[in-house]
Amino acid sequence: MIKITVISDTHGNLRDIDALAEIMLESDMVFHLGDHYDDMKNYYHVLGEKLYRVHGNCDWGSLKDIVVKVGDVKIFATHGDLYGAKQSDEKLIDKAKREGCSVVLFGHTHNPEIYHKDGVLLINPGSLSKYASKKTFAYIVVCGEKVTPIINEKFFQGK
Repeated sequence: MIKITVISDTHGNLRDIDALAEIMLESDMVFHLGDHYDDMKNYYHVLGEKLYRVHGNCDWGSLKDIVVKVGDVKIFATHGDLYGAKQSDEKLIDKAKREGCSVVLFGHTHNPEIYHKDGVLLINPGSLSKYASKKTFAYIVVCGEKVTPIINEKFFQGK
C-alpha cells in the first residue's frame, strides 16, 4: 500500500503547507503540481526522493510534466496549463494514454475533482492558495492496480 499526498496552486501559502507537514511526512510520496514550485523548499531535505514537483504557469522552469510508476500504476503529473485544463480534459487524457498512464494528477483550475473518463482517472487536488475560498488537497492510496483517491476539504476548516 502506497500513500500519496497531492497539493497544487499553493501560491506562496507556506503556512498551510506547514500545517500538512505531518501528513506529508507519513506519506510515501508527495506531489506538488506547480504554482509555486519553490513553496516546497523547506521540505526538500526532509522529503527527499519522495517529493515530486512540476512547474506551473506562475513558475520559472521547464519541468512541466512527469510520469511516475507507483506500484502497478503509472501516473502522469502536470500543472495542466499546457494541456488546456481550464477548457477541456481531452489533451490531459490523450497525453496520459500516449504515456501508458491510467491516472492523471493536475492542477491549474483550482477546482478539486476526481472522476473517470475514457479509462483514465483524473485527480485535481484543488488549491492551497491563501485566497482560495476552500483550501483542499488530495490523498491517494495505491494498492497494486487499485487507486483510491479522496479530496480533503475539511482539514483547513476553522484554521
